[in-house]
Order: sequence, then structure tokens, then C-alpha cells
Amino acid sequence: VQLQASGGGLVQAGGSLRLSCHASGGTPFMYIMGWFRQAPGKEREFVAAISRTGSFTHYANSMKGRVTISRDNAKDTVYLQMDSLRPDDTAVYSCAAGRTPDWTTENDYDYWGQGTQVTVSS
Repeated sequence: VQLQASGGGLVQAGGSLRLSCHASGGTPFMYIMGWFRQAPGKEREFVAAISRTGSFTHYANSMKGRVTISRDNAKDTVYLQMDSLRPDDTAVYSCAAGRTPDWTTENDYDYWGQGTQVTVSS
């Protein structure tokens, strides 16, 4: 499975962005999909994950209420809607796919996209 993330950019604090992650090859709908982020000088951290059908979601406490993860299996795409962005949300956001991961554990995911940069200015 190949993952291609897009939608990052520069936004002012309080603004919104919608990230997309398109999956190709294999059977993307069979995977749990997650978003992680890595800020400069920090370890990669979990942001959100969604079940195969989209019925269940899980969010990091730091992002809860400000992000929404969704998926469209017909388009093999997962989305991350981010609102009320803050400067400390600045990071490279990466999507990942896993068959049976612990949703918040990056090492449990099998495939990773290249990441998209999100920069939030104050």
C-alpha cells in the first residue's frame, strides 16, 4: 500500500486545514488508518485514527475537539479536518495504515506516507 498525504500549508492561528491521504495498491479499506505528527526536535506523536468502516475514531487528547478524522473508502482516501489551529500544531503530519495496530502506537502501523508540512503562524 502506498500512501500520499497532501493539504498541508501555512495558516494563521485560529485557521483551518484539511489534510488528505490517498492510498493506492493493495486493499486500503482493510486497514486502520492513522495520522501522526512530528514537530521539530520532538518525537512523532499520535493525532487520530479511524476504523476500517469509519464507524469508530480515536483522538489524541491534545487534538480532541479540534480535529475530525474521516474516510471515504470509495476514494481510498482518509481526511483530517483541523480547526482552531495553534502555533504548537506546527509539524509534519503523516498518515499510516495498519492491519491490526494499537491505534496510538506508531510502530504498529505497516505503511507510511511521506508527510505534509503544516505551519501555523501566530
